[in-house]
Order: sequence, then structure tokens, then C-alpha cells
Amino acid sequence: MTTAGDIMHRGARWIPAHETLDRAAQLMREMGVGALPIGDDNDRLCGILTDRDIVVGCVAMGHDPSKVTAGEMANGTPRWIEASADVDEVLREMQDHQIRRLPVIENKRLVGMISEADLARHLNDDQIASWVENVYAMSGTGRR
Repeated sequence: MTTAGDIMHRGARWIPAHETLDRAAQLMREMGVGALPIGDDNDRLCGILTDRDIVVGCVAMGHDPSKVTAGEMANGTPRWIEASADVDEVLREMQDHQIRRLPVIENKRLVGMISEADLARHLNDDQIASWVENVYAMSGTGRR
């Protein structure tokens, strides 16, 4: 059985909710990623911040990214999956909630992230085709 832990990208890091978006952008650049999970003061997932969120939700709105926090950008119910979950559960979670990035948790700690690139590297063509059809056809825009 292939698990979330098998296909995830290890080394994911939280961005604290109180951290500013300019710092989040710097961290994304340093890590070579386009999204960071947002952690609250109790190290619990409270959202995911994407590079697109920073540009569209902050900069394009005329706000200063050095004054807006990651926590202010967090909205909705964050989704995550246990590292031991079967890859079919990963696909269902991402499809059902139309998300392209999924934090992976083990023993209540962030241990990785699963992105579209991770799926492409580890799934067969039929699984990828089904996932793409479900996530993008349902979302209408394909942006999340």
C-alpha cells in the first residue's frame, strides 16, 4: 500500500500566523515552494498561504505585505491528512475539497506536503488523469 508519507515532499515548514507576508514570500523563495502551511500559537494548522494569495489577496489589493500577517490571509477550514493514509484517501481528500496542496501530519506534527508534482511523480497515468479531471472540472477555475 502506498501512503501519504511515501509520496509527500519532506521538509515542509510552518509559517507562524503572526509572521508577515513579506517574510512568508522570502521563506517560499528560500525553500523553492509556492505554499506554506500556517500554524497558530499551539502549532495547529490554521490555513495554507500560497504565493498567489500574497499577490492577489495582498499586493493587488494595495496592501503592504510587510504589514499583513499570514494569519490574516488564512480562511476556510484547513485540510490535512495523516502520513499513514492510503494514497486513495489522499486523492479523495484533494478531489472532494478541490485542493492542490495537502499538509501531511504524523503524531500531530507537520512532516510534509503533497502537491500536484508529488502526485505526478508517484501515481500511474490513470490515477493522475482521474484526479485532474475531478479537481479541475469541479472547480471551474482550477485555481486553489
